[in-house]
Amino acid sequence: MVESVVFSHVPVLSREVIDGLAIRAGGHYLDATVGGGGHAELILSAAEVQVTALDQDENAIAAAQAKLQRFGDRVQFHQSNFATFAPGELKFDGILADLGVSSAQFDIAERGFSFRHEAPLDMRMDQRQELTAAEVVNYSDESELANIFYVYGEERLSRRIAKQIVERRPFTTTTALADAIAHSVPKQYRYGRIHPATRTFQALRIFVNRELEVLETFIETAPQWLAPGGRLAIISFHSLEDRIVKHRLKESPFLKVLTKKPITPQEDEQRENPRSRSAKLRIAERLSS
Repeated sequence: MVESVVFSHVPVLSREVIDGLAIRAGGHYLDATVGGGGHAELILSAAEVQVTALDQDENAIAAAQAKLQRFGDRVQFHQSNFATFAPGELKFDGILADLGVSSAQFDIAERGFSFRHEAPLDMRMDQRQELTAAEVVNYSDESELANIFYVYGEERLSRRIAKQIVERRPFTTTTALADAIAHSVPKQYRYGRIHPATRTFQALRIFVNRELEVLETFIETAPQWLAPGGRLAIISFHSLEDRIVKHRLKESPFLKVLTKKPITPQEDEQRENPRSRSAKLRIAERLSS
């Protein structure tokens, strides 16, 4: 089990989330991606409220339980993907989903999310699922790999990278895969602003965890979990997610969008937490009818 201090992270857009959810005493709120418990702690501290906390990562649940222990039975935990959660007749006054991969998941080498540490090619948010990044990399055909890298990573060199991977596989570690990717791209691309494996690793993570599919399902079902006037707040970190959030909130017959443009971190937060720079918050409110 990973210690809670290891899994802790700084919640992004904390002021904006609390304001946007319009938290009120006596309310019941759903943190659909509790992570290390940072946002849930802010919600519980803002007023005398109840919080239902979800996460598909058992280490995140353990860390959040430790962090939020002082709130006692005001918080209930469930290890579940937010797209498959079933609240029954329960209605929430606000729902938050922070779609970002936590710092801990990147920093804990054995999870296999980062190419900066040698680790098994895993990338599973939920360790109970069978599909891993290694299986995708080693058994998908070249055209399927290229499509994954292009669609989920917006990688313009997807075909070139896929060809190199197929020629050099099997791969068992993150660093070996990252090295193969780096050597499959032109030198000017290899030494650019971001590591040449960044988009490919993003694509593999999204594909392994079906992140875009479950996001679509969540936005379709979550509005029905809200009480009239309840708010849905979603934080995304890349254009693929934000595009889905923007359009699906607008298309929902149950919601009124409150943010014409996404809310982004203020300069002081960006300075203190550089990982917050790409965060975008969109908020919608449940219609009364």
